[in-house]
Amino acid sequence: MSGEEVIRAFSANHVVRLTELSRAQLRYWDETGFFRPRYASENRRSPFSRVYSFQDVVGLRTLGILRKRYGIPLQQLRKVARELSEYRAEPWSEIILYVLRKEVIFREPETEQLRGILSGQYTHIKLRSIIHDLTTAAMKLKQRAEEQFGRVERHRYIAHNAWVVAGTRIPTRIIWRFHKAGYSADKIVREYPMLNRKDIEAAVKREEQEERRAKRA
Repeated sequence: MSGEEVIRAFSANHVVRLTELSRAQLRYWDETGFFRPRYASENRRSPFSRVYSFQDVVGLRTLGILRKRYGIPLQQLRKVARELSEYRAEPWSEIILYVLRKEVIFREPETEQLRGILSGQYTHIKLRSIIHDLTTAAMKLKQRAEEQFGRVERHRYIAHNAWVVAGTRIPTRIIWRFHKAGYSADKIVREYPMLNRKDIEAAVKREEQEERRAKRA
């Protein structure tokens, strides 16, 4: 099963759990344009405005490893990103990377030579293992009890007490956003394979109630 078949959209909370990054780092990288989530609302101040794809998470996982395990400076990663963007649209998840004395290097397509600035010890980041680890972790996110399907709930310490689909951290507001954008229940389920049609219906019903309540206020 590929990562895209496990979960196609991840909240910032999911990304924090699956990578070695903090919410502050994710927000800063988005605001500075270094790494923006694939699915995001224009108003970043609204709750759950940053939604990431599986490919985003693979890239962020790679960046987390480079930053924390190998101590690669962010300034250097920005330069690497600009150069690699000439070869791939999503370089952090599409290109096999190496580390050479705290410098990110890659195999140049034109020459098949490893190209970098510094010299030193050779280390290979195995991208496939990163994807495998993420797939395993994402699968664990899917595990829900049967009685949780078709229900919504909220808890003080989950998603800032916002309404979520029971047994998940997926806010009903995100489901509502897809629904308002014209996505059918089946299409939303394709974005969130851990959900089913009853979950979508319950989330939409909850948001409709919230919208009616707001209009009456």
